[in-house]
Amino acid sequence: MADDSPKSDPPTPGRRRRVFWPGGLSARLLLATVLMVAFANLLIVPTLIAIRQQEWLSERVAAGELASLSVEAAPGGKVNQQLAQEMLNTAGVVAVLIRTEGVMRLVLAPTKIPRAPYRIDLRAQDPVSSLSASLETLFSGGDRMIRVIDRPRYRSGEAVEILVPDAPLRQLLLGYMGELLIGAVLTSAMAGGLVYLILNLLFVRPMQRITRSMERFRANPDDPDARLPPSGRRDEIGRAEVELDRMQGDLRTALASRARLAALGEAVAKINHEMRNMLTSAQIASERLAASGDPAVARVLPRLERALDRAVTLATNVLTFGRSEEPKPEPRPIPLKAALEAAAEDARLSPDGVRLETEVAEAVEVTADPDQLHRIFVNLMRNSRESIDGEAARHGVGRVRAGWIPGNGAGVIRLADDGPGLPERAQANLFQPFAGSARRGGTGLGLAIARELAQANGGDLVLVETGPSGTVFDIRLPGAPVPAAQTETVAAPEAGA
Repeated sequence: MADDSPKSDPPTPGRRRRVFWPGGLSARLLLATVLMVAFANLLIVPTLIAIRQQEWLSERVAAGELASLSVEAAPGGKVNQQLAQEMLNTAGVVAVLIRTEGVMRLVLAPTKIPRAPYRIDLRAQDPVSSLSASLETLFSGGDRMIRVIDRPRYRSGEAVEILVPDAPLRQLLLGYMGELLIGAVLTSAMAGGLVYLILNLLFVRPMQRITRSMERFRANPDDPDARLPPSGRRDEIGRAEVELDRMQGDLRTALASRARLAALGEAVAKINHEMRNMLTSAQIASERLAASGDPAVARVLPRLERALDRAVTLATNVLTFGRSEEPKPEPRPIPLKAALEAAAEDARLSPDGVRLETEVAEAVEVTADPDQLHRIFVNLMRNSRESIDGEAARHGVGRVRAGWIPGNGAGVIRLADDGPGLPERAQANLFQPFAGSARRGGTGLGLAIARELAQANGGDLVLVETGPSGTVFDIRLPGAPVPAAQTETVAAPEAGA
């Protein structure tokens, strides 16, 4: 397995060098697992020692009790001192006492009975007292006596008491503790290794794959190997894989869009630089046409001059600001009906094709930047005309209705066409650049620009409805106050009309 530990930093002046510590998740997991299993084993060791001591003492009590029965079976109920000592040595005790009906009777005893320094009553042992007694035996020094009391097993009576030296018991417990510690080390290593392998397989390896995918994606988002296909797991690891895959996809899309916008911005700047020179030449030509005196030229020339002025202004703004933001609007009162008719003319609406039906009074005015409002109307009307032209059965005949809904200090301009409506794929990203185009070859910039301009002028552009009967957009803009005598109530076109 690859080493995922971080490299140690070189020592720097004034900073104490840190002791190396495994920083990888695998090393930490292995160490933590072994320590936890070892700690669990160490908690069990004192309990096992206490149980072993209790078993040993119970065996000594039973041996002493059996020796006492041998004494009582002897002629006269007595044995000589030599035989008594041999029986005590065989039982591994120093003395045996029997308590019957409240009377303590010494059955087997040495020549000199030593003083018992501490007492263990097996009849009233609990986990705490048993553990305490085993610790006292281990750390007593091995030169003391234990007075052990238990219930009789092979005879009648109230209790059996023995005196036993603690040295053999202490040696037994020390050896047993050594065996337990060796076993604890082995089981800790085995269990720790097994748990480590399982956790490493289930968690560490998947996390390492996720980490490597993130590192490779950060180094090169276009690297196809940086993608981590979701494994289909239903736990937190699986959810992290799915979210990482989605995040990488979203970031790739955003980076591609950003790169496209950057390339587009550079291309637009170059194109506008050349276009401005061309438009300047066109303006000079229009000035010469104005001096021709031809009535047909005089009728068309104002429209040409307005279009050239707007094109020069737009090209200048792009070169001046050098970014995708629009210049700050310069709002002023604008006659709404005249603005709609001028936009319809530039959007190539005509009485013989897609026509504009205006239901706006002459006196209605709105407050907006004239050029930006014109661009909003042209974008919306051009979209309506192109969608109607796209239906071969209609032969380019349709209508766009414009209405005004007055409000308190603001108003809504409603533009409704009778086109085929917007497709679902365009509705999902309607106001997103390069994503909301409704026709083949479209850039999806028209509606995005129109909404941005409407919001810059203190309003908004929203889609009211769209379907087979047509599409309806509402443009909310601040209204301009008009004299009360000129105020007229004008019905806006209904949605879907």
